[in-house]
Amino acid sequence: MNVIEVTNLTKRYGDQTVVDDVSFSVEAGEIFAILGPNGAGKTTTVESISGLRTPDGGSISVLGLDPRRDRAELREVLGVQLQESELPAKLKVREALDLFAAFYRTPADIDALLEGLGLVEKRDTQYRKLSGGQKQRLSIALALVGNPRVAILDELTTGLDPQARRDTWQLIEDVRNRGVTVVLVTHFMEEAERLADRIAIIDRGRLIALDTSAGIVARVNDEQRLRFRPSVPLDDAILTALPEVRSVTRSGPVVIVAGTGNLLGSVSAALARNQIVAFDLRIDQAGLDDAFVALTGRSLADSNGAAA
Repeated sequence: MNVIEVTNLTKRYGDQTVVDDVSFSVEAGEIFAILGPNGAGKTTTVESISGLRTPDGGSISVLGLDPRRDRAELREVLGVQLQESELPAKLKVREALDLFAAFYRTPADIDALLEGLGLVEKRDTQYRKLSGGQKQRLSIALALVGNPRVAILDELTTGLDPQARRDTWQLIEDVRNRGVTVVLVTHFMEEAERLADRIAIIDRGRLIALDTSAGIVARVNDEQRLRFRPSVPLDDAILTALPEVRSVTRSGPVVIVAGTGNLLGSVSAALARNQIVAFDLRIDQAGLDDAFVALTGRSLADSNGAAA
């Protein structure tokens, strides 16, 4: 079942089109990542889904509701944490949750949220005194306080240190395990690869790929590379004769084998038949960043730097 349907979404500001004919659907129970560089149109897309922006074209349905026409009903089933969300500096954690809970007919158990998100000891702490990771935990709690069926989390880990980022990833997985469908907006490749069941890559306002991480990579580059040091001199013909092998090159004592399919199994079997041991064996495969380069002609890191 699809809980979100976006069809031909378009949004313009003046003569600039920031979301250009974007279509996708989000299935119930999945973590769906919208991945792209800063300024790609990701936030405008999810703000349109949540009813905070009025599209110039296309249609949106969230659990059968129109985000603009059915805004009150949508608020009861959709939780949102936006990138620029800020709270009053002196507002305490428990006070923030009580305030947001008052907006809903059947809010979540606040004590259970505090416990589940590791905020019990910070319940009486002012917002200004929370660490970056604690603020993100509170953001997740606020997105869940209305017992939503769908949660939109926009650039949740921006500015966090690596450990806080990984802690937040675990919390996002916990949210999905509660039965909540998650739409995750991010410009971090590793985050999308780690968390998302499916990924929509948006660049310059256009949807350029939509699939699983492995599916996107396979569309543009299915090559694998094996690197190893052979225990005895190796005749390249032993490997080049294998149907899975495209090329064999060398870097000093290291043999580099490029190919597709069951490359590891095929090469390992050939080496074993010839009583050759592969020392320091390493497998390199293309990732999302390689796919992004293939699709756009530039890396995501370069795109984020330029947009910033």
